[in-house]
Amino acid sequence: MPLSKLKFTPGINRETTSYSNEGGWFDCDKVRFRSGFPEKIGGWVKIGGNAGDATAGQFEGVCRSLHPFTDLATTKLLGVGTHTKFYVLEGISYQDVTPLRITFTGSDTNNCFTVVNGSTTVTLGINSHGAVTGDFVTFSGATAVGGVVAADLNKEFKVTVVNANSFTIVVANAATSSATGGGTSITAAFQLNIGLNTVVPGTGWGAGGWSRSSWDSPNETGLITDELRIWGQDNFGEDLIFNNRNGNIYYWDRSASSVGSAQRAITLAAYATSLGVTDATIPQIAKDVIVSDRDRHVIAFGCGDVSSPTLQDPLLIRFSSQENPAVWNPTATNTAGSLRVGAGSQIVSVVETRQQILVFTDVSVHAMQFLGPPFTFGINQISENTTIMGPNATVPVDDSVFWMGAREFYTYAGSVQKLPCSVLSYVFDDFNYEQSDKVYAGLNSAFGEIWWFYPSEGSAENNRYVIYNYEQKVWYIGALERTAWIDRGINVFPVATGGDSFSYTHEFTLNDGSTTPASAITAYIESSQIDIADGESFMFIRRLIPDLTFKNSTATAPSADFIVKTRDFPGAEYDNTSTSEVARSATVPVEKFTDQAHIRLRGRSVAVTVQSDQTDTTWRLGSPRLDIRPDGRRS
Repeated sequence: MPLSKLKFTPGINRETTSYSNEGGWFDCDKVRFRSGFPEKIGGWVKIGGNAGDATAGQFEGVCRSLHPFTDLATTKLLGVGTHTKFYVLEGISYQDVTPLRITFTGSDTNNCFTVVNGSTTVTLGINSHGAVTGDFVTFSGATAVGGVVAADLNKEFKVTVVNANSFTIVVANAATSSATGGGTSITAAFQLNIGLNTVVPGTGWGAGGWSRSSWDSPNETGLITDELRIWGQDNFGEDLIFNNRNGNIYYWDRSASSVGSAQRAITLAAYATSLGVTDATIPQIAKDVIVSDRDRHVIAFGCGDVSSPTLQDPLLIRFSSQENPAVWNPTATNTAGSLRVGAGSQIVSVVETRQQILVFTDVSVHAMQFLGPPFTFGINQISENTTIMGPNATVPVDDSVFWMGAREFYTYAGSVQKLPCSVLSYVFDDFNYEQSDKVYAGLNSAFGEIWWFYPSEGSAENNRYVIYNYEQKVWYIGALERTAWIDRGINVFPVATGGDSFSYTHEFTLNDGSTTPASAITAYIESSQIDIADGESFMFIRRLIPDLTFKNSTATAPSADFIVKTRDFPGAEYDNTSTSEVARSATVPVEKFTDQAHIRLRGRSVAVTVQSDQTDTTWRLGSPRLDIRPDGRRS
């Protein structure tokens, strides 16, 4: 029998059995499709990593929000919001701009340090400090106490709460005697309370008592502290406006900061005051905040209204006057105003396209558009009975939007439609729905891909991804821990963050840069089964003719393994396997690699896997061939 060319349908199909998916691909990891053929994805490298320091470039907390922007000097900046801190990344330097919650001085902090001989644990007595364990506080003005020098006290610490009036910190050097003191000029600046890194079951945007107040009234529960800490952020020129979900809105002034000397962000109300503007209506609680690119309004979603800016209405949208983030009180001489979403229980996500702003509630989608005077903005419902997995589950692509729903995928390009998915059951049958707010959608425009990072059923963190290639209209899957992602643009390559609290530049190398030294990326793709005569006859396979390219590999002799395996029945184990290494031996005048591999396998059906686990290696599969001949019908 002549050689059989193996040409498979692009994309992974897990909506049927491997046997019935004959002619297709069934499984993969770290592999994408380009022009219909599979290839290994690009690697990643740490931002700020240092071979001599394993923690170099590491930030506090787990990041779930990234926003790139530039200042007036075209310096590239990146807003990085974690569950404990908020940073602005400049180059490889993370500037801590986390807002302050409260500052204690004077009689509140007089001689508040208590040290114990031989211990590095210091107890602080500050009444009604309001901190939670894990919060950060910075001391200044303290003097030495019990042999602990002032330099060891006047710095930032992470606190462990004892009770409402005391907490402990750990200093670098132990005390040489037991004492209480520190002086009468101590300042204790507490940063914003940290948020949760793991969702508490029974809370979040989809939980809570129905009709807990009168109809059409705001939520009077104030700040919700048992949700995942997620930040909304957008730049207003070279400055940054951001908020913690269901918390206050903050303003970071770029002109007041420099590398190594970062000015902390302040509340938007405090920023208005610094400009000499008095506006008691500025919202002080919101679910999300963006800056409308077209008309330069700051827009708060799920916020407090004009009369009660600290009480949250989860469906209210308010916007500042045009070009002025400090003015929110609507008058005849400004363009400030408000709208209210008419369906759903609360706003879950917001995404801006080139033409409009899409507002997602838990059951509907609405389009918000700039109209100009006198109404400024208008909003209309474009879909109902839809779902959305979480605040970061959406991503825009030009004028289209893609998002992950509760058990389906959607797209919007003038109308909302469900997106056919060939790995739907694979994703949603193994999904940790308690951590659904962690889902993060990212665009990888260089390859026409939408990535959704999500937690599998046994994981509390995003440990898998599903990709939709909107150019080829195919799906593929894999495993990778990423908590946030931004596409190339201001940065040359995509940037993502991991659960290890590092940022990574993606598609930049061929290796896994999370280790030192960088390690190999294990990548593979496995076909569905192939048979002859519908499996009526056995086949004998005696030879493999590989076809692939190692173009762009930097290894001296890059290689990949071809694994051919057979079985007799769809429900049986693969009982015969042959692994053949295919290695490149030359690149000029043409690329040369292993010309053929001799194998001896017998079975009713056969599947092929291509995999690699070698550093500095990438590959792209072509159309390999198998030498197959019928081998009778005996079992």
